[in-house]
Amino acid sequence: MSLNRYEQALFDYWTKQPDEKRHWQSKVIELTRTPAGDPGVMARALERELWEHLVERSQHVRVLRELRLDGVPRVSLLNLAEHVIRLWGPPTKPRRQAAP
Repeated sequence: MSLNRYEQALFDYWTKQPDEKRHWQSKVIELTRTPAGDPGVMARALERELWEHLVERSQHVRVLRELRLDGVPRVSLLNLAEHVIRLWGPPTKPRRQAAP
């Protein structure tokens, strides 16, 4: 999966901040706890929260501030949302092989 520079900067920030990473891991686990949840709906909901988080943290974290979000139209973080859902969410069930 390819992340844009905003998504990659946020993901890299989490790797250097274990508390932030744990927070988002638990948020993803909680979000994906519903077994019948639609993955697309979950990803879009998470993406909105990630954008708010990025905007808030960019005021305080130099690496994120350097992204210069002021004046930038809203950037999609959907790839990051989908990535962390796959990474930290429940394992997906393997698809059944079609009978020959």
